[in-house]
Amino acid sequence: MTSPTPPISYKDAGVDIDAGDALIERIKPLAKKTMREGVLAGIGGFGALFEVPKRYKEPVLVSGTDGVGTKLKLAFEWNMHDTVGIDLVGMSVNDVLVQGAEPLFFLDYFACGKLDVDTAAAVVGGIAKGCELSGCALIGGETAEMPGMYPAGEYDLAGFCVGAVEKSKILTGQSVKPGDVVLGLASHGVHSNGFSLVRKCIERAGANLPATLDGQPFREAIMAPTRLYVKNVLAALASHPIKALAHITGGGLLENIPRVLPEGTAAHLKAGSWPQTELFAWLQKTAGIDDTEMNRTFNNGIGMVVVIAAEDAAACATTLRELGEMVFDIGVIAERGEGAAVVVA
Repeated sequence: MTSPTPPISYKDAGVDIDAGDALIERIKPLAKKTMREGVLAGIGGFGALFEVPKRYKEPVLVSGTDGVGTKLKLAFEWNMHDTVGIDLVGMSVNDVLVQGAEPLFFLDYFACGKLDVDTAAAVVGGIAKGCELSGCALIGGETAEMPGMYPAGEYDLAGFCVGAVEKSKILTGQSVKPGDVVLGLASHGVHSNGFSLVRKCIERAGANLPATLDGQPFREAIMAPTRLYVKNVLAALASHPIKALAHITGGGLLENIPRVLPEGTAAHLKAGSWPQTELFAWLQKTAGIDDTEMNRTFNNGIGMVVVIAAEDAAACATTLRELGEMVFDIGVIAERGEGAAVVVA
């Protein structure tokens, strides 16, 4: 008589249910700090519930989704997991912001081969921090443990944000015209785009990496999280007639500014109108690329662009500076001739 085949449990398959339960308990107090008006039900249910605040008369929902890209490779290698969650939030909330929208809520997706509670808690802690700094509620997400899908110690991240804007106040950029001023808001570093080249630069430098960049230890300078512009820019929008905003992500200044300009216009950027940080100077020298490629590959020191009429530019810049932004007058909108570049730098 043959013995019965023993049952296979989740643990036999490599899934640790207890670890998942432990992570949820650590996430709940972090998410609680992000709660705001409109949240009806958050983490714990099959679906989170959110009511658009009643102060909106004609609300239009604006959504955005993104990841962190190959910056995660350095997070794995250097065991630095506490800031990539902020990057995840920043990529989506800053995109939603450029439509003139207020980010309302955020959901995340964390996938790994085997769940390490401490690592996951550090990542989600960054997500909660990013949401808190953006006034955005972390109301749900998914932690997927998938044995065999990811190498040990690695994971993937994705995020999704929904915001709202009054229909009459959506920023389309259609009112932008020649003579308008282009203001640049300083970035916190590389943010979360261009890291394939960053990693190549680190590989090329080998043992000759600088000890510090811009007053920070090298690794901290490289991994500095994406700047969250939401609260300060929303405050500026409430006080000044901003015409367009551009979040400078993949494609840099050269490919993101054109996304908010109407036909027949171009942005003429003034060389040297904002300082190049030690970080970007090191990347440019190590990679051996010219100024044009720097402005196409990286944010190059400018993480958000504001387009506004010349007569309103100084007051808007003053407001943003008082709120804590570093603001530079980086260019002007001009007529674009047939076949001419949309951004001239």
